[in-house]
Amino acid sequence: MLGFFKQFFEKKPVEKERPPYYSIVCPYCFHKFEPDEVVFRAAHTKENDDEFTLQEDERLNAWRRKFNLSQQDMEAVIEPHTIPEENHVYSENVLVAVIDRYGVATRRRLCPSCHNELPISAGKTPSNIISIVGASQVGKSVYMTSLIHTLQSSTASNFDAACMPLSAEISRKFRQNYLEPIFDRGMMLESTNPNEQQEPFIFQFVFKDDQRAPLTLVFFDVAGEGMVERDYLEIYASHIKNSSGILFLVDPLQIRTIRDKIRLNVGQEEGEFASRYDEPREVVISLFENFIAHQQGSKTKIPTAIVLTKSDMLQYLKEEDSEYIQSNSNVFRNVIHKGYLDQTEFENINGEIRRFIEKVDRPFKDAVDVYFQNTAYFAVSALGSNPVNRQVTGVISPTRVDEPFIWLLHQLDYIDRRDAP
Repeated sequence: MLGFFKQFFEKKPVEKERPPYYSIVCPYCFHKFEPDEVVFRAAHTKENDDEFTLQEDERLNAWRRKFNLSQQDMEAVIEPHTIPEENHVYSENVLVAVIDRYGVATRRRLCPSCHNELPISAGKTPSNIISIVGASQVGKSVYMTSLIHTLQSSTASNFDAACMPLSAEISRKFRQNYLEPIFDRGMMLESTNPNEQQEPFIFQFVFKDDQRAPLTLVFFDVAGEGMVERDYLEIYASHIKNSSGILFLVDPLQIRTIRDKIRLNVGQEEGEFASRYDEPREVVISLFENFIAHQQGSKTKIPTAIVLTKSDMLQYLKEEDSEYIQSNSNVFRNVIHKGYLDQTEFENINGEIRRFIEKVDRPFKDAVDVYFQNTAYFAVSALGSNPVNRQVTGVISPTRVDEPFIWLLHQLDYIDRRDAP
């Protein structure tokens, strides 16, 4: 009977009116612009027409130089204002194609800033982008690999969706450089080198219900060293500023108060640790200097998941330091969220890790509280165990790796949050 009346008193979500189009955030350079500002890549070349021969694209090449990527001549760039209005093609109020003076249509829309090709859904759906940040050695690349693997193998199915790379080239690079080394051969990745950057890995979380907009996932593998070097971070400030969600990774070994306890149990030497790890608070300070300080009220409203990585290492604290972590901690138990964010499970892990961080690194917790308006705390293990000599022995078993992402799905109004029945 209570359930019968409950349905009349529960607050129902208000349907938001769909705008005629959405602003676009380029998933490559993160420049924000309106759909009518796009430019197009010509669909052909004409050797006897200087405007339509293969040519250097200065904007695209400038972007590619930042990442040490190869450069080549491209088809011409077409400015829509040079094309008569009757030769503009629209779909859902968004300019999606132009017909050039040769009568050839092109649908290859480019970002007006960097001239990379935009996703087909750009302008028709929200440009929701998630960034991964953290200091050196926190395991951003490994976490990204484990997260995408989990999204593709289980999470997407649990939410009636599919997780797909934006292009065949991204699929190939991700599989060869990340997925196969870790999940097929159990080998750890080399640290990201600031001088050897790669273009971002772009995936779309596409729901089977075509009434629900796809979520574009851009994993920009910024080298950790850059997160505490001001000049380097300035290059990427716009990537973070125009993100819709942030995954802020923190390694337990960054935390001075527990580093020695974990080190002694793992059996690694002092020299392998201390000099490699930046304090989490230093990363917050770098983020503040480069973009948070310029936000209204010197705070960011971007939903930010504080993610404690390598949670399997906390097992070395549970026996002698029960004040930090209990043997029956939620950290060591995998959880599957299906169809919605399980409120009880979320509140348990959020509360436990929030209290843990407060105990072991109060300055970092205070800095987060000051500069971030919307946060939640999580603990994940990308591999399920600690690699030995850069090699994983046994079965790789990721633990709770998709939980921060699922929380961001809820924050971006893609899914509900409720108690399990």
